[in-house]
Amino acid sequence: MIMKHYKYYASPHDIFRITDEEARIPFGFVLKPRGNNKLYETYHGVFISVQYVVKCLMKRPLLNKDLTKDAEFLVENKNGERATAKITSFSINPNSVQNVNSKTNLPRFSIRGKLDSNYCCITRPFTGEIIVESADTPIRSIELQLMRVETVGCAEGYAKEVSEIQNIEIGIGNVCRGLAIPIYMVFPRLFSCPTLESTNFKIEFEVNIVVIFQDDRLIMENFPLRLTRN
Repeated sequence: MIMKHYKYYASPHDIFRITDEEARIPFGFVLKPRGNNKLYETYHGVFISVQYVVKCLMKRPLLNKDLTKDAEFLVENKNGERATAKITSFSINPNSVQNVNSKTNLPRFSIRGKLDSNYCCITRPFTGEIIVESADTPIRSIELQLMRVETVGCAEGYAKEVSEIQNIEIGIGNVCRGLAIPIYMVFPRLFSCPTLESTNFKIEFEVNIVVIFQDDRLIMENFPLRLTRN
């Protein structure tokens, strides 16, 4: 977990008299990195987290316990690479599936579709479409999975873990053949961020299209994503 700690102290002139039950004290500070470090975007992950917290401490007289309150605030970096839309077409059939031990047990099917772009602006929805042209076995559901890929470096090597952020069911039941099923997904604010690569860790993202048949067999196609803020 990565935590950024900064301290702000009020000057002697910042003295306020609290006379009512509730008093609002304005404040402000400039958030700057230490040394050559960078300010990374707010991100809540499984093995990597980047968080920024404001802590308020109110000193009280003797025999009275000091009061404290923490509040997280979000950091976004507007400057950076700009997403370039590029349509990615795909076709899924028994010959193209790679994530199965044996292709002999797979039903005959043909699925095609497109992703409007796998180079995405994080503030815009991820879109595309999928079409089931044929399938011998009835389909139970079609799902869209957003995955995080967290890589942490160390002196001995690195540790890489893939975990699920969200799962959206875009097709329910034995969907109509030849019908374009829209793909639409909003990136969650706290659990996603622009693709990040530093000397000590990396945060990357992928999307899986999963088709589950009624006999519990499933096929999955994986697409790497690159997220930006612009």
